[in-house]
Amino acid sequence: KMLDGGRVERIESKKQPKGLSPKTVRNLHQVISSALKLAVQQKLIPSNPAEGCSLPRLEHREMQTLTADQLETFFREAKASGVFELYYLELATGLRRGELLGLHWEDIDLEQQTITVRRQVVRINGQVVEAPLKTKNSYRALSIGADAAEILRQQKENVGGIYVFPSPTGGPISPDSVLHMLHRVLNRAGLPKVRFHDLRHTFATLALQNGVDIKTVSGMLGHYSAGFTLDTYAHVTTIAQRQAADVMGNVLSGAF
Repeated sequence: KMLDGGRVERIESKKQPKGLSPKTVRNLHQVISSALKLAVQQKLIPSNPAEGCSLPRLEHREMQTLTADQLETFFREAKASGVFELYYLELATGLRRGELLGLHWEDIDLEQQTITVRRQVVRINGQVVEAPLKTKNSYRALSIGADAAEILRQQKENVGGIYVFPSPTGGPISPDSVLHMLHRVLNRAGLPKVRFHDLRHTFATLALQNGVDIKTVSGMLGHYSAGFTLDTYAHVTTIAQRQAADVMGNVLSGAF
């Protein structure tokens, strides 16, 4: 029933399918099962009726990322379109779209070069509003490089108000707007169309490919565990492991 028509009726979801995705259904089952498991432990019910349910199989959407070479073209077009700062910070931090749009200047410490993630911007019933973050792990502080700090310093001189990336009216930007802007930039740059979330994947992939450890990347992404990050980016870490094996083989080959 959830797969066929479980979506709550909201203005922004009118054009979307009425059913929920297999991933959402499995997440809902996990929450219900956890509650019922606790009820069993407290002897409120004799068994957990959620155990043994036939769950829908996950549909793995292929991850798309921009390569280092494509980023040069992307940034050039982003500058020409006047949206360079927003997309640079996204690719430098891997923030979720709502987290990026929810940044206030009070969340930025330019001297210490840190960003504290405290809220997100979402669209609810047609209104763009601030909301709590996705999970407790989403509340986090992360470091930024000197280039990102300088870009933010210039951004602060150019915009007013409380938001780092404000809309023309001074409020938060609509999450839909930054996606449409992204697709326009990609189209003008002659690059493949990717989702905004794929910029987050690009950050994580490039970080792992360039030697940043999985625990650090997981913390920056706000994942609940490094194991989840490892599963998500297994293709990247597999390549790194092969490279490590080759390195160790070269080291050890000189010993016999």
